[in-house]
Amino acid sequence: MSLEIEQFICGGDDNFAVIVHDPPSNKTLSVDAPDGRLIAEALRRRGWGLDLILVTHHHGDHTAGIEGLQSAYGCEAIAPEAELSRIPGRLTAVREGDVTAWGDQSIQVIETPGHSIGHVSFHLPEAGIAFVGDTLFSLGCGRVPEGNHAVMWRSLEKLAALPPATQFYCGHEYTVSNSRFALSIEPGNEALQARARAATELRAAGKPSLPATIGEELAANPFLRATHSSVKAAVGMPNATDSAVFTALRQRKDRF
Repeated sequence: MSLEIEQFICGGDDNFAVIVHDPPSNKTLSVDAPDGRLIAEALRRRGWGLDLILVTHHHGDHTAGIEGLQSAYGCEAIAPEAELSRIPGRLTAVREGDVTAWGDQSIQVIETPGHSIGHVSFHLPEAGIAFVGDTLFSLGCGRVPEGNHAVMWRSLEKLAALPPATQFYCGHEYTVSNSRFALSIEPGNEALQARARAATELRAAGKPSLPATIGEELAANPFLRATHSSVKAAVGMPNATDSAVFTALRQRKDRF
C-alpha cells in the first residue's frame, strides 16, 4: 500500500504543510511545521496521529509549530545538526548520509545548504519522493541569504542527481511566479511553456502545483539547466562554468 500524502497551504499565503501517512504501520509524519494548529486540524480530520517531524531548516515559517505539535502528540523531530541551536523543540540531530527508519520507509538525509547554512532535504527512496524545503522550488530555487551561490549550486546538483521520476515537495507555492522568470530566460522551451500553463490552471482551480518530478525540473527549471548552452547564452555567459551561470541566474531572479 502506498503512502498517503496531504499537502495544503499553512501559516501564510504560500507556505506548504505536508503530512504523510504510512498505512501498514499507522505512522504519520509532518514535513516542517509552519502552523501547528492547522496541521493538528488536518491530522484530526484524517484520524491520524503524529510520530515524527522532519525539519529542513531553522527559518520560523518552517518551525513555528514544532513545540505545539510535540506538546500535543509527543512526537519526535529530526533536524539539521548545523542548525540545532536555532530550532525550537526536542530535536535529534541529523547530517549527510544519516538514515532514519520510519514505518516501511527509510528516510535518507541529504545536506543541501545555501538557503540556510545547514539546510537538509529528506529522500524516501522506496516511495520515490523527496522533501526539499526551500532549496529547490518548482521552476525555481531558494534565495541565498545565509550561504553562498557556489554552495547552493552544489546542493542543487545533489537534488538533480536523484532519479528523474522522484516526486519532490517543497516549502512554498511559487510555481506560477517562478514561471515568469523562467520564461524570460528560455521563452522557447516547450516543456517550460507546458509547465507554466499547467501550474496556472491548477492554481486557478485552487489546487497545488506540486508535487513535480526531478525529471520535469531538469527539462524546464532554468536553475537546474545552468549546464545547458541555451541558458548560458541567455545570460551572456556562453563559456562560463555552470556554477557561475547559476550565480548570474539567481542574482537576476533577486532583481526580477
